[in-house]
Amino acid sequence: MIIEYHRPKTIEEAVQLIGRNEPETVPMGGGTVLNALPEELGLNKEFAVVDLQDLGLDQIEAKGNQTVFGAAATLEALVRFDGTPEALVRAAKLEAAKNIRQAATVAGALIASDGRSPFTTVMLALDAELQILPGDEKIRLGDLLPLRWELLIGKLIKEISIPTNVKVAFEYVARSKADQPIVSAAVTRWNSGRTRIILGGFASQPILVLDGKDDLQFEEPVRMAFSDAGDQWASAEYRSEIAEVLVKRCMDQIGE
Repeated sequence: MIIEYHRPKTIEEAVQLIGRNEPETVPMGGGTVLNALPEELGLNKEFAVVDLQDLGLDQIEAKGNQTVFGAAATLEALVRFDGTPEALVRAAKLEAAKNIRQAATVAGALIASDGRSPFTTVMLALDAELQILPGDEKIRLGDLLPLRWELLIGKLIKEISIPTNVKVAFEYVARSKADQPIVSAAVTRWNSGRTRIILGGFASQPILVLDGKDDLQFEEPVRMAFSDAGDQWASAEYRSEIAEVLVKRCMDQIGE
């Protein structure tokens, strides 16, 4: 239950409020994270919220060879930004309908996501980096997600950055256009030859399959990644087979 509501005018004030021990205080952008809080941090407890909308954290801009998304930038703003990679635009549109994208923030969508999230799958493939306050700490999305609820206590995500000097592809299979993927794949290749492969569609977060030079053999690691990935939506065998097909499609696209 929300017992306090704050709408600070400065980031410093917001960080101070979020860092309090009593009452427990959480940031609020589009409300996505509040709806996804796990039971131990959930809405059955009394807590305060800090509304981020007056802090200027909704900007998106190109900085050198990176695109930087303010944590409170909406998914719809990301979709409309000219510098957003097409694969990420497709994933964001698949993540949520337009009316939800107009409220859901980039940071909130990432933190509230699970393994079926197409948006998180592509952001992981891009090896997105988050800047967290206080202390201007920088952490890779892949390092944050497994312990997100613990690591972000008393912290505020300021911005998320992705590289622009890369090729990225995204493919997926779903039961219908309205469903999130049963299997998805995102592949990013840097000019150096570094290639990063992420699989989505299962578990608590998308799975890193490979991160290395582009001459690595990916077929067996892709099949093994989903060897125990059976659930009510699809069997492990189906996911393994489709994942290999999707990764091959992505590799063909970034090789063009």
